[in-house]
Amino acid sequence: MASSAMSIAEIVTHPVRVRIIQQLGGRELTTAQLRAALPDVSQPTLYRQVAILVEAGVLTIVAERRVRGAVERTLALGERLAHIDHEGLRAMSDAQLRSAFLSFLGQVGRTFDLFLDAGDPQLREFLGFGTGSLYVNADDLATIQAGLTKVLAPYQVDQGGGRRRVDLSTILIPEAVPPADPEP
Repeated sequence: MASSAMSIAEIVTHPVRVRIIQQLGGRELTTAQLRAALPDVSQPTLYRQVAILVEAGVLTIVAERRVRGAVERTLALGERLAHIDHEGLRAMSDAQLRSAFLSFLGQVGRTFDLFLDAGDPQLREFLGFGTGSLYVNADDLATIQAGLTKVLAPYQVDQGGGRRRVDLSTILIPEAVPPADPEP
């Protein structure tokens, strides 16, 4: 299926494409660097998935150079954000939504495994996870998300200077039971 016929949800929820997008968050990588970062993905699969993301505008080619007769591309996230908005989430079937969520969790798990496999106890200074409850309506949530976007923006681009990349994953899952109306 050509990416022009796929919804943004279908494009960004494919397990390999999720991993490519996460690797490129806030930085530019060559295709060789992507191959090194995703050694379990075959080269043809990687190139096919990159092509779909480029065609969809999720990735952009920021540079090309000749390397031993081949063209090596440097990639970055494109103008079309690799994020599924509420409209996209509403359009997904339950099976698509479950698959997208499990893909997301799988990638978080893979990243955590790589962290553990590194065997560097000093990296634990950068680790944190937990769950907290918020009591919000849709407007409150939009305000919180806009505020987080503003606060995080300066840290989403690799500026060097000894900074370490950390992945910040967010999950919002609404309570399935509607809140009770307060007594009059």
